[in-house]
Amino acid sequence: QTETKASVGFKAGVKDYKLTYYTPNYEVKDTDILAAFRVTPQPGVPPEEAGAAVAAESSTGTWTTVWTDGLTSLDRYKGRCYHIEAVVGEDNQYIAYVAYPLDLFEEGSVTNMFTSIVGNVFGFKALRALRLEDLRIPTSYSKTFQGPPHGIQVERDKLNKYGRPLLGCTI
Repeated sequence: QTETKASVGFKAGVKDYKLTYYTPNYEVKDTDILAAFRVTPQPGVPPEEAGAAVAAESSTGTWTTVWTDGLTSLDRYKGRCYHIEAVVGEDNQYIAYVAYPLDLFEEGSVTNMFTSIVGNVFGFKALRALRLEDLRIPTSYSKTFQGPPHGIQVERDKLNKYGRPLLGCTI
């Protein structure tokens, strides 16, 4: 897990993230990108707020009110923490399940997707530790990736890497 250097205590910016980004009644769609994060909240931060903060900070959330908020539909683009469960045998660790709508991401860009999902959220003050445990990418989004220009076999031969996924991006 990635440990943050935040001090004890956390206060959301304008309003609590869980008011907008924690949606336990949300029914996931086949087209959602689903992520499971192991979160360790800072002392005093409820698990629902920590999960909602991850959903917010890895999608459309910000610490202040932005004038462009009224120009777009937040519900169309926001990540949603739809389930939280305690990690058995671990004190103050939870799995936060987050659904992201495909409209949030650029088609064919692994870099765009990973920059959003695992970008600056790892330095977030509400969390003492955070780790991406699992990720489900829907087939409809996977089909937008064209792959390497000379084919996967050429890339594998150049790298001498076989039998496993290849991924490279800057975050």
